[in-house]
Amino acid sequence: MNKQKINILVVEDEEFDVQRIQVALLPYKKIMCIKDIVSSGKDTLKSINNNKHLFDVIILDYQISGGLQGEELIEQIKKIDKTLQVIVITKMTINQSDLEFATNLIESGAFWFGTKNPTDLDYIYQPTDFILAIKNAYEKRKLEIEKEILRKEHRISQSKLENNIQKMINRYFLIGESSSMKSIKHSIKSYATTDANVLIFGESGTGKELVARNIHYCSQRKFENIITVNCSAIPNELIESELFGYEKGAFTDAKEEKAGLFEQANNGTIFFDEVGELPLLAQAKLLRVLECGEIDKIGRKKSYIVNVRVIAATNKNIEMLMREGQFREDLFYRLNILNIQLPPLRERKKDLYPLLQNFMEKSCNEFHIYTPVLNDEALEFLTNFHWPGNVRQLKNVVQRLVLMDVNSIGIDEVEAALGIKNQGAFGGYTLPIYSKDEVPHLRDAELEFRKRFVQFVRNNSRTDTDAANKLGIARSNFHRLCKELGLK
Repeated sequence: MNKQKINILVVEDEEFDVQRIQVALLPYKKIMCIKDIVSSGKDTLKSINNNKHLFDVIILDYQISGGLQGEELIEQIKKIDKTLQVIVITKMTINQSDLEFATNLIESGAFWFGTKNPTDLDYIYQPTDFILAIKNAYEKRKLEIEKEILRKEHRISQSKLENNIQKMINRYFLIGESSSMKSIKHSIKSYATTDANVLIFGESGTGKELVARNIHYCSQRKFENIITVNCSAIPNELIESELFGYEKGAFTDAKEEKAGLFEQANNGTIFFDEVGELPLLAQAKLLRVLECGEIDKIGRKKSYIVNVRVIAATNKNIEMLMREGQFREDLFYRLNILNIQLPPLRERKKDLYPLLQNFMEKSCNEFHIYTPVLNDEALEFLTNFHWPGNVRQLKNVVQRLVLMDVNSIGIDEVEAALGIKNQGAFGGYTLPIYSKDEVPHLRDAELEFRKRFVQFVRNNSRTDTDAANKLGIARSNFHRLCKELGLK
C-alpha cells in the first residue's frame, strides 16, 4: 500500500461527474491521487483484479450503467479485497432521506454515503465531508490491513503451536494395546478434561512421567509449561528455593532474583517425580500451595498467587510411609484426587513386542544402523523375562542389541545384552564359599552379597545412571546405596 498518497479508483459513467470529483480532489493532490477511472461494474472488478493492492479508496456512483451496480457491486468488491473502502455518491434527489437505503449501503460494505449538488456541476455537494470521508476511509483501510496481518500471524503462530503440541504427543505416545494400557489411555483422556490433581503409582521404569506428559499435552494447559521436579535429586536445604524461588538480596548468595519451579509452571503443570522422597518440611509447604494456591517466595513479604495443576508420581508404598510418619496424610489426600496405577512390564506381556519394535526402530535411526532380525527364540526369551527395570530396562537392552551391529539377533545376543550370558543368574556373580567352621552372621553375609552384587552391576554398566536403571532404583538412591556399602 502506498504510504505517501491515498490511491483512488473512480467509478463514474458521466464525464462531468468525473470532473466534479477531480475538482474536489485537486487542492489535495499531494495526498490523494486518482489512479484509474472506469464507467461500469464489470470494469471496476477487472481494474481491481489487475492492480492488486494498488487502490485504497473507491469512489462509486450508485447508478452507473451496465447492470452490476449499488450494493451488489460493493459486495463483489469486498470479496476481492475486504480492506478496500467504498465511498458512494448519488444524485441529491435520489433516496437522500431514505434510512433503509443508507442502511443497506452500509451493511453491504460501504464506508460513507454522499450526494451530488444538482445546481452546481463543478462540486460535490458536501466537499468537506467528502474529503474527510476519503481520509478516514484510508485510515480504516490501514487498520484493516494491520488487523489482517495480525490475524494471519496469529493463525500461523497457532498452527505452529498446534504442530509442536502434536509433535510432543507423538514423541510421548503411549505404546500398547493390552487391557491395562487401554484403561490407562482412557483415564488420561478423562483426566485431561479437568484440573484435578493426579497421583500416579508404579514401579521404577514403568513410564510415570510419560503418563504425566500425556495428561498435560491433552489438557487445556497444553500450550503452557510442564515442569518436572525430581524430588529425590534436590538437596533438602535447596528444596524451598528451588520450588518457590527467592528475591535478590534475600540471603548472602542471592545476587539476582530466581523464579521458582512453581512460578515457571504458572498456568501450566508441575510434575513431582518420586514425591515420596520429599522431606516433611517440603511436604508442609507443598500442602499450603495445594490448599490456597499461594507460594511464599524467599525474601518477598507478600505471597505470590499461582495457577498450577499438580501431578505426582511414586514407586513407594505411600500408605506404609504414612504409617511410619514419613509422609503427611493430608498431603496424600490432596494429591490423590485422581490416580492411575501403572502395571509392571511383566504384567503386560502383550505390549512387549510393539514396545520392542518401537525402541529398535528409534535406536537404529539414532545410530544409523540397519534394523537386525530378531529370531523366534530370542523373542520368546525377551517375552518371558521378568524385567525388573520395566520399560526403561527394555529400552536399554534394545539399544545394546542394536549396537552389537549384527544382522540377526538370537538367544546369545539377548543374554549378552541382559548381562547373563553363560554367567549364572547374577551375570557372573558367585556366592562366597564358606566352611562349616566359619559361618558368618546372616547380616554380614547379606551385606557381603549386596556389596559384591552392586559392584558387579556397576562394573558392567556404562554409568551410575545405567547401573541404577538396571537395579530398578533412582540414581540418588543408587548413590546412597554405594555409600552405605563403602563403594564410594
